[in-house]
Amino acid sequence: MIKATLFNAAFYIWTAISAILYIPALLLPKRYLLDAQWRWGRDINWLMGRIAGIEVEIRGRENLPDTPCIIASKHQSAWDTVSWLNIVRAPAIVLKSDLVWIPVYGVMCIKAGMVIVNRKGQSKALKKMIVDGQHALDEGRHIVIFPQGTRTAPDDDTSEKPYQIGIAALYNGLDVPVTPVALNSGLFWPRRSWQRHPGKIVVEFLEPIPSGMKRKIFMRELEEKIETATARLVAEGREGMA
Repeated sequence: MIKATLFNAAFYIWTAISAILYIPALLLPKRYLLDAQWRWGRDINWLMGRIAGIEVEIRGRENLPDTPCIIASKHQSAWDTVSWLNIVRAPAIVLKSDLVWIPVYGVMCIKAGMVIVNRKGQSKALKKMIVDGQHALDEGRHIVIFPQGTRTAPDDDTSEKPYQIGIAALYNGLDVPVTPVALNSGLFWPRRSWQRHPGKIVVEFLEPIPSGMKRKIFMRELEEKIETATARLVAEGREGMA
């Protein structure tokens, strides 16, 4: 708990300092802000390893296409949102519109070209998400989306937090491959918890799903790939914690 408290304090302090330091990037071309976000994600992982004893391992990078694609990632922790800024270069992350109201952070998300989605907008919001997603692809950026739309605990049943239509809309609307991603971050940086547990977060890129599938078949294959691999990584992580 002492290490967790020290890390959490370092996380919030460095995040506040970074936000102030990078404010000038709002007046510069987008690439400067994207680079600043990459550095912030890198710094947080460094602090996490040095203070909380949490390492990070990335597997399966060979499964990430060279051309821009959609990355559909499991979402178990606040760490996921932070670290995607550092796992791939200049990602366009699909974020809920509520985050735009966070001082400084929200403005930076807009400036960085993140894909902001109003969950209450229904079909209109999905259409805008596709347009913004296409713009990101045209810039040569990968799109990162959390297909369940919210954080889930490692043992949560997907029937309670099902995969949402947003990922299907992007898949059908953009006609690019989807690379599923499994992880076990929730074991070490639990949601809604102050505690941080030492160990190794594993993020694994899985074999891409080609474009052109029917929606139901795509959704079934995506969920099966992510959930099966995530269960394996969670079990592996728990063995390392024992």
